[in-house]
Amino acid sequence: MNRPVALNPLAQVRRTGGISDKVTVWLFGLFLVLFALACLFPFWLMVINSFATTRSLALHGYAIWPDDFTIESYRFLLQGKQMFVSYGVTIAVTAIGTAIGLGVTALFAYVLAHRKNRYGGFLSFMTYVPMVFGSGLVGFYLLVVQWLHLKDTLWALILPYVMNPFFAFILVSFYRSLPYELNESANMDGAGEWTIFFKIIRPISTPVIATISLFYALQYWNDWWLSLLFIDNSEMYPLQLLLRQLMSQMQLSSMNHSNVLTLPPAEGVKLATVCLTIGPIIFMYPMVQKYFVKGLTLGSIKG
Repeated sequence: MNRPVALNPLAQVRRTGGISDKVTVWLFGLFLVLFALACLFPFWLMVINSFATTRSLALHGYAIWPDDFTIESYRFLLQGKQMFVSYGVTIAVTAIGTAIGLGVTALFAYVLAHRKNRYGGFLSFMTYVPMVFGSGLVGFYLLVVQWLHLKDTLWALILPYVMNPFFAFILVSFYRSLPYELNESANMDGAGEWTIFFKIIRPISTPVIATISLFYALQYWNDWWLSLLFIDNSEMYPLQLLLRQLMSQMQLSSMNHSNVLTLPPAEGVKLATVCLTIGPIIFMYPMVQKYFVKGLTLGSIKG
């Protein structure tokens, strides 16, 4: 008498769902490819039309492949040494500001998150207040210019952004998700707080620290407001303020000029400006991309 053969449920699922799973994977991959192309398409328009002539942009607008090409926009932006000086100022401010801001914020957040800190609640309250209530523009200007005497210095572009309360609370959330037994075992071995932070806490905080460093770098690189307030010396203009003034001058020239086609390519200069502005900072993303998503979610959910 033949006995019925018991089928493996997992093998049966694989046989019945194999084709549908492959179709699902292919459809999902096709969707990701189309989504990536949709995200890259605006960047392509920006880059390719930054080389278009004024006549081509005036007659045909933004095109996937312009009729005429020129490097006049980039030549207009890169003429003289001011652009390179501004690049140096922006790079210096971004590098120094990111390093100092990251160090101050990481250490301050560690103090806030420490269980033995008796003033943690008060410090957290004093950190939260500036997020809701600002000092006002007049008080801020008087503090930087008359009290700290930082006008026309790089520190006027660095110090106001050194401590970001929102970034500090992200780090506090992560530090509190770490087991406190790490601190206790290190204390039993004779380690001090500096040793605990730099030898134990900082290495395991690499994802969130890399994320905060990216946020600080973007904040310093894209800022033009502080330089507009505190920098009068044109030799110390950062990149964003220099490009803002160039665009204002070009708009003023186009209003006072009758033949638009004989002017420098205003639209092309705008696109070239964006390319020059985001070009260097965009290379930071590949370096911290593997930490970015993990750093945003670490400490947000306990389970």
